[in-house]
Amino acid sequence: MSLNNIHNGVAEIPVGILYSITGPYGDVNASMVNAAILGLEEANAELDGSFKLKPVFKDCHGKLSTYSKNCERMIYEEGCQHIIGCYTSAARKQILPLLERTNTLLWHSARYEGFEASENVLYLGASPNQHLIPLVRYILAAMVPEIYCVGSNYIWTWESNRLLREQIIEGGGRIIAQRLVTMGDLHIDHIVSEIISLKPPVVFNTLVGEASYRFYRALWRAVSAHPDLEPGDITVVSCSLCEEELPFIGEPASIGHLTSATYFRSLERLENVDFLTRYRERFGDGTAPSVDAESAYVCARILGRSIAASGTDAVSAVRDAAKTFSFEAPEGTVRIDRTTNHSFLTPRLAVSRRGFSFQIIWEAAEPVDPDPFLVWQGEAQARPETEWKAKGSSARARHVVDTEAKES
Repeated sequence: MSLNNIHNGVAEIPVGILYSITGPYGDVNASMVNAAILGLEEANAELDGSFKLKPVFKDCHGKLSTYSKNCERMIYEEGCQHIIGCYTSAARKQILPLLERTNTLLWHSARYEGFEASENVLYLGASPNQHLIPLVRYILAAMVPEIYCVGSNYIWTWESNRLLREQIIEGGGRIIAQRLVTMGDLHIDHIVSEIISLKPPVVFNTLVGEASYRFYRALWRAVSAHPDLEPGDITVVSCSLCEEELPFIGEPASIGHLTSATYFRSLERLENVDFLTRYRERFGDGTAPSVDAESAYVCARILGRSIAASGTDAVSAVRDAAKTFSFEAPEGTVRIDRTTNHSFLTPRLAVSRRGFSFQIIWEAAEPVDPDPFLVWQGEAQARPETEWKAKGSSARARHVVDTEAKES
């Protein structure tokens, strides 16, 4: 073990926490920081004093240049060999060359668009076959597959829309339009007007932060004011909307939207109930994590166990150790694939409802193999459309979406 610092006779290992708690998506990132810190604290308790993981947090303010600067400081000034972080793919891409040049390991917590595999990244967030593909299959099985795409102009949107287009067209559907806005641009009224004019049955939303919240509110107002439309006629679907964002949208505009993710707070799992209790005890009764925060917590816990198992914080040894065991996380069993550095995760679909929460309408029977490059589409994939048709779940799920929206 490299002794970065000795404090009271215990080796302290600095762990970078790299997110933006201010800026266009700061509110969501704050819970990721909290969850990572909680995970490091619990890892330290589990280690029983053999060494201590010391959190080193730096706020990047939502600016790509600041991600690079802060990452450099963590590595060169703080001695971090392990960094938990990056909410947006643009931020991860920004620091990736530095990680590879310095042989630093990023524990990446967020869902992302796939088509990447670096020896200096362990991907604990979902890859596209674990979030986008189940959503597409639901649309094809249970909805009219005519989709209007709206999003922020960056790599998550580009790749998500590309994959969505390929899958939907192959399944017999069509993409009506694609409209993008600059990251942080809040001018979305023209997009809402076009949606009302075209009346697409499905809108795929990849907007980030306040632009997304304004979009949901504006669309709800426009639909409510239209004589030929009512809430539920246009369903907004996404792979990014989470519980923490629902209050920023507000009711009733936040009700009735379909999201694909590997974790929701409403998950009935003992590990999740205990996790939510510990999180609220640590950060306050009014707080709770969503999917990316839960994943940041898992990053910290697996990091701690991997260092303990390898007896060092050296990147190669820790990376190898992390692939030798599974972790019973709040979301389910998580295991890192030896070949791709991505994780086996359990896909789920849920509909936003009253009280700023989600009702889970489907989940895979077991963790799904990561397939970041979508090189296979076989039986090992989560196939919700088969289960819906077999169990009649398709009609029930569609009813939940329509009912939640119309009752608002």
